Amino acid sequence: MHSSIIMNHFSKDSWVQYIHELQNTICSALEQSDGKATFIEDKWEREGGGGGKTRVIANGNVFEKGGVNTSVVFGKVSDAMRAQLKIDGDSWFACGLSLVIHPLNPFVPTTHANWRYFELYDAGNNVTDRWFGGGADLTPYYLFDEDATHFHQTLYNAITPFGADLYAQYKKHCDHYFANKHRGNEMRGIGGVFYDYLRPADEADAERLFSFQQANGNCFTEAYMPIVEKRKNTPWSAAHKYWQEIRRGRYVEFNLIHDRGTIFGLKTNGRTESILMSLPPTVRFDYNYQPKSGSEEARLLDACQNPKEWVSGYK
Repeated sequence: MHSSIIMNHFSKDSWVQYIHELQNTICSALEQSDGKATFIEDKWEREGGGGGKTRVIANGNVFEKGGVNTSVVFGKVSDAMRAQLKIDGDSWFACGLSLVIHPLNPFVPTTHANWRYFELYDAGNNVTDRWFGGGADLTPYYLFDEDATHFHQTLYNAITPFGADLYAQYKKHCDHYFANKHRGNEMRGIGGVFYDYLRPADEADAERLFSFQQANGNCFTEAYMPIVEKRKNTPWSAAHKYWQEIRRGRYVEFNLIHDRGTIFGLKTNGRTESILMSLPPTVRFDYNYQPKSGSEEARLLDACQNPKEWVSGYK
């Protein structure tokens, strides 16, 4: 299932082309696994510049709700962006792919991934800043150690050729970022990798970072789809679904309160339906809900409260 999209020379246009091809590859893999539902595509234009392709899958055999979205957007730097996002300049460009998949079966984990590129320009349309960002993470409702290890090991294998210490650094960043700080830094899942503001020093470095982004994007289906295939036919009960919806509540809390991508989209007049696509279809907010001590639910919660190392042998 490993994607083989490889582009060697970096430019803004080559990044856009890569992102759209990756969208096709991931959507095809998800449709094949589901066997019933297919993605519907909603092309949209952004007031102020650019647009995107929102692809949504829903009510399938495997996927209750999911989206694999691309956007290519640009515009003037607004006062809201300066204040909220701490960026300055005259205009900007951003292109990326963002996905969130919410399976029906509580034994299949939710996943999120994003790979993006941003440019900032002065009044003369000269590039004054540019950076890459992205990552992928896993949000299980029931913890299978071998699944967590597989997901992290796949990311580790993709990243390590670019630097022996990068996985450890970006894994820690992910654990820190995807956490509900208002709940004592409780993670929404078991993490993955997350990185931002990777600024190329020169054109050769831009091509290196482009290759790094492709390695991360191309390994996604290898990281996630075998877990889906292994768990999608596991029998589940109403009690399992109840716990899934409790944990989905934590997902909603993070996305609406802390997530920079959500905030950026809303602050730049992004398309609200596409931005809030990440929210699960059903969710519970029970008052002070606590799983039973010693249960599988409690084991998952412990992994979210105490980040674990899933790959051994790295520095």
